[in-house]
Amino acid sequence: MNINNLLRKNIKNLQPYSSARSEYSGEAMVFLDANENPFNEPYNRYPDPLQKNLKEKVAALKNVKPEQIFLGNGSDEPIDLLIRSFCEPGKENIVTIDPTYGMYKVAASVNNVEVKKVSLTEDFQLDAEQMLNAADENTKLIFLCSPNNPTGNLLGKEAVLQLVKKFNGIIVLDEAYIDFAPGKSLLPELSNHSNLVILQTFSKAWGMAGIRLGMAFAAPEIISVLNKIKYPYNLNILTQEKAMELTDNREKVEKWVKRIIAERAKMAELLKNFPFVEKIFPSDANFLLVKMHDARGIYDYLAERGIVVRDRSKIHLCDDSLRITIGTSKENEQLLKALNDLI
Repeated sequence: MNINNLLRKNIKNLQPYSSARSEYSGEAMVFLDANENPFNEPYNRYPDPLQKNLKEKVAALKNVKPEQIFLGNGSDEPIDLLIRSFCEPGKENIVTIDPTYGMYKVAASVNNVEVKKVSLTEDFQLDAEQMLNAADENTKLIFLCSPNNPTGNLLGKEAVLQLVKKFNGIIVLDEAYIDFAPGKSLLPELSNHSNLVILQTFSKAWGMAGIRLGMAFAAPEIISVLNKIKYPYNLNILTQEKAMELTDNREKVEKWVKRIIAERAKMAELLKNFPFVEKIFPSDANFLLVKMHDARGIYDYLAERGIVVRDRSKIHLCDDSLRITIGTSKENEQLLKALNDLI
């Protein structure tokens, strides 16, 4: 697929901003190029605009090439940049599954891009043919989330790949929760499909939501477009330093993931015992979607006791359901005790 044929004309012709730091490569001793304050090192210097050292570490972790990586201010930045790159405002559209992560629609709306929603099946699975039927000549992007938020389940691999192979545009697969479904990432498929973009994040399994670091993996041609239109210094030096630090301690992250998966299984069993719980949906993420009698009332009851969950009861296919993130053993016990007091 020729990515240039999908780009907006103004993006294709755009002359990107050239920062002082991006114009020089090599080892320098004196920096007099960027009008920086010479005091308060190292924070007086602009960060590496392309995060080369961090990308080398991410590439080794994910078994991809550095040129296949875009690092952004959370995953929300590449979501927005992809829509801005490929969708002409007021004319072109994206297709999403329903229900799913709300930022795809928000980013599209900000850019005046129509959103077409296609319902998941009753068991929260993807109907590839319906997605293809919803797309038209003005559809540039299809957004998928697997494991999906708020349903928690992985989408079928074959259905996803069917879309990748048949859709004449970009498939964006958001794998924010993939670390809680070990071995299920589609990153190994990346080099086989030039129209596939995979999003991952340091916010969930890596425990770094506060530093706002998202990853997009794609063909170098797509990555170069994102680098072309991003803000020059989109990741600050503190974010890059903290990520470099934690990527050296992957064993700690793996222990966190194992503990969360174990707590997820334990919580799923214990929540079944409450008479107001109707169903606990299978989860491949770090949360459970739980269907309850009077979900809103229970949400309010928990909030009054300082326990915050997410009310998803008004979301398509999620009637009367709460989304409960898996916390520490102590936090989970506090939730269970509060629910027990309702009986």
